[in-house]
Amino acid sequence: MTALFSALIAVFGLILLGQVLQRTAFTNDAFWHIAERLIYFLALPALLVSNLSAAPLEALDLGRMAVALVIPVTLVTILLLAWQARYDTFTGPAFTSVFQGGIRLNTYIGLATAGALFGSDGLAMAAVSLAVLIPLVNIFSVLALLRHTGSASKTGANLLIMQILRNPLVLACLLGIGLNMLDVGLFPPLLTLLDALGQAALPLGLMAVGAGLQIARLGQHARPALLSSGIKLILLPMLSVPVIVALGLTPVAAIGVVLFAALPTSASSYILARQLGGDAQLMASILSLQTLLSAVTLPVILWLALHLPTA
Repeated sequence: MTALFSALIAVFGLILLGQVLQRTAFTNDAFWHIAERLIYFLALPALLVSNLSAAPLEALDLGRMAVALVIPVTLVTILLLAWQARYDTFTGPAFTSVFQGGIRLNTYIGLATAGALFGSDGLAMAAVSLAVLIPLVNIFSVLALLRHTGSASKTGANLLIMQILRNPLVLACLLGIGLNMLDVGLFPPLLTLLDALGQAALPLGLMAVGAGLQIARLGQHARPALLSSGIKLILLPMLSVPVIVALGLTPVAAIGVVLFAALPTSASSYILARQLGGDAQLMASILSLQTLLSAVTLPVILWLALHLPTA
């Protein structure tokens, strides 16, 4: 229990530090833009490859864990699409932002929490989870944007899907898993370099999350932002519980599934909303609100996950 709260205090402390640095003008938007590119294209892939290439994947219950990750996200997707089709609650662009907020996940918070709780095994487990979830939620999000906005062309969507397939995080996960399965060890100096580079990824990434929060605008979109937050931070992890119990996951895998279900949405949802005609301002509010609320919901849900009946 102490380890759980210590891990989350460190994670959200770094997010808070990023917000403080941004508000005090110690940094500026240009700095965070460059930092995010460095993390996304270089430091985080290095972290994923170095950890996955040497992790004991056969001991992590990854097959059943992947199934447990996919089912709840698919259920929430079906529920949201059916709700909108039946009640037409939001405009098309607004619905796509609520939708993205309901299924996407913050990579940095997930990796940092899993690593703090379970060390290198936790990072490997989290990396495999990303390899499963990133393509899934991106494809679902693109299809929702195509269906519910008028400005997204099929050509643009096809191009975006190709970009998803070239996602550096997914490619890094596949490379690390491939090296592991082939039992091909990395050249020791290269592994040392990747480890050193990867150590910068999560602290800087978490501070970037904090710097990007737009707290002043939260009151402008309270109803849809709260709805999306409830779906992502409460409903999705609740739906994962019966799946975990039915599959009989190990305790570590069960906590990993709950963690990735309960994460706030990702900053990339805002970029996707801008590119394909979604409500980007609503998406920014959802992103900020979920990140703030998850400081309360995530420790509670993970504490409950510790008491799940598992294998």
